[in-house]
Amino acid sequence: MTEAVRLAKRVVELTGCSRSEAELYVQGGWVTVDGVVVEEPQHKVTDETVALLPGARPDPAEPATMLLHKPAGFDSGDGPNPALSLLVPENRWPEDASDWRLLKRHFPRLQPAMPLETEASGLMVFSQDGRVLRRLQEDAAKLEQEFIVDVEGELAPYGWNRLTGGTQFDGWPVAPFKVSWQNEQRLRFAIKGVRPGLLQHLCNEVGLRATAVRRLRLGRIGLAKMPAGQWRYLPVSERF
Repeated sequence: MTEAVRLAKRVVELTGCSRSEAELYVQGGWVTVDGVVVEEPQHKVTDETVALLPGARPDPAEPATMLLHKPAGFDSGDGPNPALSLLVPENRWPEDASDWRLLKRHFPRLQPAMPLETEASGLMVFSQDGRVLRRLQEDAAKLEQEFIVDVEGELAPYGWNRLTGGTQFDGWPVAPFKVSWQNEQRLRFAIKGVRPGLLQHLCNEVGLRATAVRRLRLGRIGLAKMPAGQWRYLPVSERF
């Protein structure tokens, strides 16, 4: 039997590339062992068949950013029912058009950005990329978000003028925003500087009670038709 060697070493023998390039091939998910992709350069092989997939490139893998349709009831952070638990390979949206290849290295160290309240649903961002996380943190107050809010109750007299004419929340003025009726029980908000409880407060101010909140858009990135509980990659070309 052939002596066991590291997979990266076998790739060097197979291709004549450098050791560092061999590790990039393996970490990039371009190497198969008996037809199965293996992403660990230290994986030991003996007589197995090692091969490179078509189009293999020894490029450093970009840190991943994932867009999740968070269902209501999932905590955005480390609560008892964390949304992060939904970011698993089997929940990837089949219609993800990003062309990103699914890799094990994309799942560790994902951090939430601009989280949602536990009872809210809709678009959430998780990223390994410090640039994305910093941008969303720095621009949180300036980035327009779109929400659908289901409501019940009756609009108070002159309530619409009060809603659109400016108000305060927690002692601070609310930045100008757009609001419109989608139907008799649903409002659409395009708003900046969203804080926990703000949308519910705006509804309460005019005699309505918010029964469900769903975020459809963050800046230029939309939820589209992605079902609840599924996720997709954010392509490098898309910007918030």
